[in-house]
Amino acid sequence: MPIIFQWAGRNTRGEVLKGEFTANTRDEVLAHLRKERITPTVVREKPKSGFNFPFGGGVKDKDLVIFSKQFSTMIDAGLPLVQALDILSQQTENKNLAKAAGEIKIDVEGGSTYADALKKHPKIFSELYTNMVAAGESGGTLDIILARLADYIEKAMKLKKKVVGAMIYPTVIIAVAVIVIGVILVFVIPTFAKMFSAYGGILPLPTRIIIAMSGFLSGIGGIIVLGAIVGFIVFIIQTRKTYKGRRITDSIALKTPVVGILVRKVAIAKFTRTLGTLISSGVPILDGLAITAKTAGNLIIEEAVLEVRKGVSEGKTIAEPLSASKVFPPMVTQMIAVGETTGAVDNMLNKIADFYDDEVDNATNNLTAMMEPLLMIFLGVTIGFIVIAMYMPIFKLITLIK
Repeated sequence: MPIIFQWAGRNTRGEVLKGEFTANTRDEVLAHLRKERITPTVVREKPKSGFNFPFGGGVKDKDLVIFSKQFSTMIDAGLPLVQALDILSQQTENKNLAKAAGEIKIDVEGGSTYADALKKHPKIFSELYTNMVAAGESGGTLDIILARLADYIEKAMKLKKKVVGAMIYPTVIIAVAVIVIGVILVFVIPTFAKMFSAYGGILPLPTRIIIAMSGFLSGIGGIIVLGAIVGFIVFIIQTRKTYKGRRITDSIALKTPVVGILVRKVAIAKFTRTLGTLISSGVPILDGLAITAKTAGNLIIEEAVLEVRKGVSEGKTIAEPLSASKVFPPMVTQMIAVGETTGAVDNMLNKIADFYDDEVDNATNNLTAMMEPLLMIFLGVTIGFIVIAMYMPIFKLITLIK
């Protein structure tokens, strides 16, 4: 069955050409291009059309780490940039990243810098990534920068994994608790209610409460509750799309007991790690602060970083406006001030990031340790109340029979 191949190459005048060709094998495409006196650089099967909309360009952080490490090793070994990109475009397992590498190779061959070629793929390579690469190209340290980027992405992945892991356990427990209680109220309690109604008499107050809740959820009440939950989720999503709504929700997140501490520590770890990596890579401080603000993940933190950027542009140090924002702890601003005084602010930022990575680890462990007994108590009390409420009439009935 014929296959559609996408190809790119150069003609005898050195012009970069692209196109598609239908053939049974890749060799047939290569033979056709040689016949047309075109030197091929990329020949691959055209991706099949369909309902395929990969988020973020379909490239995971892990893929980007491997790509950056391999690229760094090749550049360090002395391979030309174009040759390294050609190898990566053929060997990279992720199809979207391999395709992007092939297109970047063509742009670099056409005279673009590597950083400019990366900017054409914003869904794969972030602004932080492209700015660091640009600094590495201008300073002749591209291999070091790529290794540093791989290290940065790996640490960001670990931080994200810690937070997600801490949220999964209580979420699963709450979901299971809600499902168990819902099943008992909707399917089990009505059986008891029928039995009690057959015997007549006045039921105890706890029993009447449980039967009333069961009747409510079994009827239109269940639809109302489900609709309220869905409506609340939609409301939050729509609110987050507005600047004012996002600011309010992010402010609440920072002030929420226990969770707010975790959010703040994660934001500080991201801020210091990102800014430290950018400064040590040679990215100008104002550009670094602008990029760091965008990656903050919290609007309150983002505004504080932008205020710092404004202060630095006016000739202030980083520590001065950072301290005035009241968002970051005094320890962070003091350590940054020491780093600025000694001329090693990038090292100090990375040390703060390492410290807060450990703090996030401790905070997630504490959160899990605290949530576990609370959730168990909630589940035990709720189900215990239901069981006692259902057995109280039975005990009364046994007493009457005696």
